[in-house]
Amino acid sequence: MFVTVMFGAGCQELVNPWCSLVNFIVHLKQKAQVPPEITIALLAEDGHLVKLEEEIAQTPSMACSLLQEQGTYVLVQAIKGKDGTPTQYESLLDNLDDQYPELAEELRRLSGFPTTSNGQRRRTGIRRGHREQGLPSRSRRVTSLSSRNR
Repeated sequence: MFVTVMFGAGCQELVNPWCSLVNFIVHLKQKAQVPPEITIALLAEDGHLVKLEEEIAQTPSMACSLLQEQGTYVLVQAIKGKDGTPTQYESLLDNLDDQYPELAEELRRLSGFPTTSNGQRRRTGIRRGHREQGLPSRSRRVTSLSSRNR
C-alpha cells in the first residue's frame, strides 16, 4: 500500500503508510523540509482532511488506517486559531489554486473563509454523490490529480 503526497513546487513523494503514524509524520516533514514544530495534515483529492497529529493524540495507530490505498494527498499546514478563531489550513503545494481549484476552495471552507457560489454548488454535488455536468468522476479525478505533475 502506497499513497502519493504532493508538496512544494510540484514535488510528489510516494510513501508507504504501513508504519506508525508518528514515523509517517516525521518522514513527511523531513521530505518536505517542514520544521518539526509545524502541524501538518493531508487533504485528499475528494476534499477530506486527515488531521494527522490530532489522530496521534486520540489513538496512536498505523498511518494506513487513516489513508486510502493509492490515494493522492496534498500536504497542508494547520495553524491553530487563538482566542476562539478557527484553525486555518495552508497548502504546502505551490499554486494549489491554479492546479486544483476545487481543493483550494475546500481549504478555504475548512479554514472558515467565505467560498464562491460555484464552489458551494460543486461540493454539494460531490457530497450527495451526484455528478454535476462537467465534474469528473472520482476515478478520473484520481488519475488526473496524480498524472498532472509527472
